[in-house]
Amino acid sequence: MTGYGSGADRIDTTRPHPARVYDWFLGGKDNYPVDEELGSQIAGLSPDTKRIARHNRWFMHRAMRWLAGEAGIRQFLDIGSGIPTEPNLHQIVQGSAPDARVVYVDNDPIVLAHSEALLSGSAEGVTAYLDADVREPEKILRLAADVIDFDRPVALSLIALLHFVGDGDGEGEGAYALVERLVERLPAGSFLVLSQLTGDFDPESVEKGVASYAAGGVTLVPRSRRGVGRFFDGLEVVEPGLVQVVDWHPELSLGDLPVETRPVPIYGAVARKP
Repeated sequence: MTGYGSGADRIDTTRPHPARVYDWFLGGKDNYPVDEELGSQIAGLSPDTKRIARHNRWFMHRAMRWLAGEAGIRQFLDIGSGIPTEPNLHQIVQGSAPDARVVYVDNDPIVLAHSEALLSGSAEGVTAYLDADVREPEKILRLAADVIDFDRPVALSLIALLHFVGDGDGEGEGAYALVERLVERLPAGSFLVLSQLTGDFDPESVEKGVASYAAGGVTLVPRSRRGVGRFFDGLEVVEPGLVQVVDWHPELSLGDLPVETRPVPIYGAVARKP
């Protein structure tokens, strides 16, 4: 395990943080009353919130099994990794490919505080953590190069991250530009795996969630299927394409995927850079 950056003393317990709210949705304990308060508000607006969070997590599990298995990827850059929740990405990919190299990136000090104890990887591989924000792509790429060989294929993971990044408009570089810059650095044969909240199925509940996050000082930007598809421009999207996360290769589940009859308002896809 390698770590870059420090900041456990920078934990702000007065404002909710997306990584900690998500941890609460997943039943974790690495969150604070302010995070639980926002999570409870959102769950009150949409009782399906915890179910949706679990499905997003399970999508990540299946996508990583596919990438480390069928796709043969051995390098992974996970931006917006969140608070470690077992099984985490490195445990999944190093379980089938012990020599896999994984770099986690997040900007919440509580993630850094837990990374040393929870992100120990295989002896053959490498697991590292960077203290950085997705809005700092050059910093991420520069530091990740200590672990990842950007002349060889890389899987770039942006799971449930980009709905916390706007489209620009005075707040700095927007989500599409950031993804374009990151993907541009990847060599041919690399993959982008991404999931993103949408209001396509229940716009009223999602808009209430947007308002709750805004009241807590957090940006939340749901996107339509077409809007999510823009992130994959120029890439070859793997079958079954851009779908609700519950519909992405359910056969890769290890028994953690219940049959669903209700929509899961998160789109997900995996795409290859030609």
